[in-house]
Amino acid sequence: MRRSKVIYSLLLLAGLVFLLVVTLYKPQDRDPKDSFTAHRLVAHAMGGIEGLTYSNTYEAFAANYEKGIRVFEADLLLSKDNKLIARHEWGESFTVMLGQEEVMDPGTHGAVWTYEEFKNAKIMGLYEPLGWEDILDLMEQYPDMYLITDTKQIEPEEIDQIFTLIAETAEQKNPELLKRIVPQIYYQSMWDAIEAIYPFESVIFTLYQTHDSDQSIVEFAKEKGIAAITMSETRANANLVASLNELGIPSYVHTINDRDQVLKFKRMGVYGFYTDFLEEKDVESSSWLQYLGL
Repeated sequence: MRRSKVIYSLLLLAGLVFLLVVTLYKPQDRDPKDSFTAHRLVAHAMGGIEGLTYSNTYEAFAANYEKGIRVFEADLLLSKDNKLIARHEWGESFTVMLGQEEVMDPGTHGAVWTYEEFKNAKIMGLYEPLGWEDILDLMEQYPDMYLITDTKQIEPEEIDQIFTLIAETAEQKNPELLKRIVPQIYYQSMWDAIEAIYPFESVIFTLYQTHDSDQSIVEFAKEKGIAAITMSETRANANLVASLNELGIPSYVHTINDRDQVLKFKRMGVYGFYTDFLEEKDVESSSWLQYLGL
């Protein structure tokens, strides 16, 4: 009889602890319809493929879409002839990293390429580089795909040129695509610059280039109706995340490829993650034992 009471007490205690954890862990409310925030993962640079990151390729998109990811971030740059392309950066070391040095003349490895040069230089000799028009084609072909912009040129005149291209080409192709394009801004004044070009339905504020205080970020996000905040592992903190959660603004952390790190930040109240290799099930399947660190 005594043993039964002990077991019952332990089960009751475990249940209470579980309820406490569930009660304290309050990810922000979200509307699961018609929003990229219906998904916890963002495929960083269109997602990783065969261990390769930053490829921004069609094959990376296809592989990660097959895994169930629906929100994709693309690095966007202007080519030498002012075409918008999906590439993280220029430079010889990056060209070598992507295995493109053998298909390009040595003198061009560190240069800014034309659109034609970019499209002809397959990554690792296998993977197809994406131009902006290619991405729009994918968005039309896959109507549940969302695209987050990571524009690598952020001077005011570059922002104007890039987002004018983004808005005009998308509107010409299919105005409905604009509902699934999510600009990522790097400082507060960038909001006004983009809003003057096109009033996108959702905007993400990424914090890795700003020194704004947490309070300033929260106030700005509330004032402008920012859809989400994304931050690095080092910038993420419980107070900022909690303040955003109170406003119903989801927090994302980048770039996470480890399930233990996912759990750590979920305990903090973080909602989603930019990733190269994780799948949605890696984020959703966290049992109460994991929350307790067991």
